[in-house]
Amino acid sequence: MNEIINSLYNRKSVRVYLEKEIPQDLKDVILESAFQAPTAGCMMFYSVLEIDDPEIKKDLAVSCDNQPFIATAPFVLIFLADVQRWHDAYGYAGCEPRAPGAGDLFLAFADAFIAAQNAVTAAESLGIGSCYIGDVIENRERVKKLLNLEDYAVPAAMLVFG
Repeated sequence: MNEIINSLYNRKSVRVYLEKEIPQDLKDVILESAFQAPTAGCMMFYSVLEIDDPEIKKDLAVSCDNQPFIATAPFVLIFLADVQRWHDAYGYAGCEPRAPGAGDLFLAFADAFIAAQNAVTAAESLGIGSCYIGDVIENRERVKKLLNLEDYAVPAAMLVFG
């Protein structure tokens, strides 16, 4: 089999990490790989937040089913289904945008998940473990408040790497 198929087959959720930082150049590759993901209408209805504040990571660890490895993970990303970007772009262009609907949000979630999977695949290819944390969806109101998110930006997935 080829490298990509092997990488997909080998990838597992990793919840124990070495006490070792991930070099910035590898973080950049993971993020750039996420940004290479296809998006609906080429609109990129998602945003990615790197969470490096230890207090926020601790809060996320508690609110996401008390998973302490989140607080100590060397690299934490939250992917947002971010229709706020679309809404703001129309507003900046002088248009009066309609309120986003369910279909817009579904597309935004799809964009965010595809980008997140690209990040996971890139990390695996670099020998970096990862784990999806879906609890940010279940606890979206708490996470939105914690991160001071706009109305139309919703947490879709959190990824922790190490």
